[in-house]
Amino acid sequence: MLHHLQIEESEVPRMCLELYREYGTTMAGLKALGYEFDNDEFHSHVHGRLPYDSLKHDLVLRNLLLSMPQRKIIFTNADKAHAAQVLNRLGLEDCFEGIICFETLNPHHLEPVDCRTSDDQMVLIERTPEGKANSPILCKPSVEAIEAAIRIANVDPEKTIFFDDSARNIASGKAAGLHTVIVGSSVIVPGADHALSSIHNIKEAIPEIWEGEGGQQLEQFIQSTAVDTVVLA
Repeated sequence: MLHHLQIEESEVPRMCLELYREYGTTMAGLKALGYEFDNDEFHSHVHGRLPYDSLKHDLVLRNLLLSMPQRKIIFTNADKAHAAQVLNRLGLEDCFEGIICFETLNPHHLEPVDCRTSDDQMVLIERTPEGKANSPILCKPSVEAIEAAIRIANVDPEKTIFFDDSARNIASGKAAGLHTVIVGSSVIVPGADHALSSIHNIKEAIPEIWEGEGGQQLEQFIQSTAVDTVVLA
């Protein structure tokens, strides 16, 4: 923002926060305001400075994910490269069926990028001429973005559990009809059906994921009257 878009240095922190609050991401806000820049360069610059080395393999989470019989899909505002880097560092790259990411929801903003896994479900289309798009960036916490992800994943929201660490995303997920779990909080936020201080406690909070044949137990659990559940790490 400072060096490429020539935004006044004193304005950058305020704009970052305000655009994040208003549009879901700073990047989406900058585009909405009319700033032009290469999305891949933006993602590379922002994510390239992150301390990926601090992430270590999480064998506990890996075992939990692999033991779940249900389909599991990543839904992130980040680009595919960042999602792949994080999953690889955590040792979770083969724990999910697919990734719904920036490229998936915003194919008109960039070159064709394969944001799929072996199931071949996540399909992208080529960008508009000269790489410029008139439509806004689609991202969480927009209910429209979550509904788009539901369509892409081809899931029934009433039979799907949405885990997120953002209270805004949880509220939108509930508005889209999902069963919701706020992660990293011991407090139930608006729209959340459950709260997990740590994702490692998922089996204590929702044992129905592992119970019953063909997910019948979990389906009955989701469709029943929600009971607020808080599990502490």
